Amino acid sequence: MEPQMSEASRGGRTLPVLQPVLLRATGVAKSFGATQALRSASFELRAGEVHAIVGENGSGKSTLVKILTGVHRPDAGSMELDGAHVGWARTPNAALESGIAAVFQEVLVVEPRSVLENVWLGTDGLLRRTISERDKRRRATELLAELMEVPPRLNLPVEALSLSERQACCIARALVRDPAVLILDEATSALDIATRERLFGLLRQLAAQGAAVIFISHRMDEISEIADRCTVMRSGETVATLDRDQASAGELVRLMTGADHLTQKSARQETRRPHGATVLRTNGLVLRPGAAPINVEIRAGELVGLAGLEGHGQEAFLSALWGTGAVAGAVMREGDDGTIALTSSREAAREGVALVPRERRAEALLESKSVRENFALPTLRRDVRHGLVWPSLSRARLAPWIARLNIKLGDAEDPITSLSGGNQQKVVIARWLASDPRVLLLNDPTRGIDIAAKRDLYDLLISLAGEGVAIVMVSTEVDEHVELMDRVLVFREDELSCEIGRDALTREALVSAFFAHNRSEARHD
Repeated sequence: MEPQMSEASRGGRTLPVLQPVLLRATGVAKSFGATQALRSASFELRAGEVHAIVGENGSGKSTLVKILTGVHRPDAGSMELDGAHVGWARTPNAALESGIAAVFQEVLVVEPRSVLENVWLGTDGLLRRTISERDKRRRATELLAELMEVPPRLNLPVEALSLSERQACCIARALVRDPAVLILDEATSALDIATRERLFGLLRQLAAQGAAVIFISHRMDEISEIADRCTVMRSGETVATLDRDQASAGELVRLMTGADHLTQKSARQETRRPHGATVLRTNGLVLRPGAAPINVEIRAGELVGLAGLEGHGQEAFLSALWGTGAVAGAVMREGDDGTIALTSSREAAREGVALVPRERRAEALLESKSVRENFALPTLRRDVRHGLVWPSLSRARLAPWIARLNIKLGDAEDPITSLSGGNQQKVVIARWLASDPRVLLLNDPTRGIDIAAKRDLYDLLISLAGEGVAIVMVSTEVDEHVELMDRVLVFREDELSCEIGRDALTREALVSAFFAHNRSEARHD
């Protein structure tokens, strides 16, 4: 094994001078039918490092990870662990037994089961027989306390937790196995800011103890903060591996895309057209018993961000605009025919309000159906002639959206699962845009998609706002708010904490508003 000389440090941690190769994959190839997911991918992971793998959706990152974790079998290639040639893991359990554990973007929990059961899920035959119930509870409590400021009760059903808390349980599930290699494949996209920072501290501890972490994220700020080295993938191949002092955002984007233009901001105009009339307003909206009422107006052509720490009310507010979940108060749709109170999602949809949910796989996609069928769902009546659905009409309606959103696909009749995550998200958005909404509600629409897909969506949203569509969007990315929004509503403890207008909208202002102890500390009128 060839040692790597390094004096790099990350977050106060100095890497060992000698770092032996812990895992090496060479010449990995994998096809799915006519799709060549991996052509010739090679990768080295050294003990004691956090190693980022970056690339656009469809570059092969997740396929490589699934091969390393026994989900897929490669068509070609070899693998070494601790300097010894080993066969590819045939199952995820076999990978776990070899010391490789993974946490994926999709939050994989059994909702009716308890927190404790979810943390130890799948350990039959591996750990359960040798660990007592008492030790299981102790270990789960320790890990969850490291990941969360207020860990949940171990007997609480996991369905009662927020998305971030559920993902923390998934991370704890991987950590109870004490893996030599921990893989986080977009796992941070479901975490709130505080939990993510705690996770990063834990990753540094693991690396200092000699374990190694493979870290996959589309967020450049995360890569800059945590990664010691970065491997770039493009079109199923590894393009380069860079030390952290070489891995600037601009250089990574250039290597990922073969172009420089994506390092620039999207075409957001600093001065947009004046906003139109009010299209949506809330009257005394209450998100939980005892919370202060919320009164806001949303205008045509406006981009409004909803922000805050995970679980502080921004998603509940978005749902209330969709006609569901409010404890008291009203949401009023202002239109040409007068004012209408939205009391259900069906009524909201009928009045031109569309919602793109956060969990596209669980809430928006029918995985057994084609791209065309997923697109056509809410507007299928437009494709009916003489009592029959004509697929050709759905395809004709989909075609312009494929062009406008730059959706990359083989054929409209291919399964929706054949698309990358970013292109799946574009299909979901196209589905609702086809209903000609006047108000578009988006719940973290760029979660887990690559830079190019994000830019496409940013430009689309700006274009829609220019056409008079009111857009209200939850985002967990601070930079997204700063770049896109006309104003941001910050929520804290299910109340509207403050509103930050375009002129005052900076990273510092937004993050400080998240943690302000009262409204007066965070006011940016």
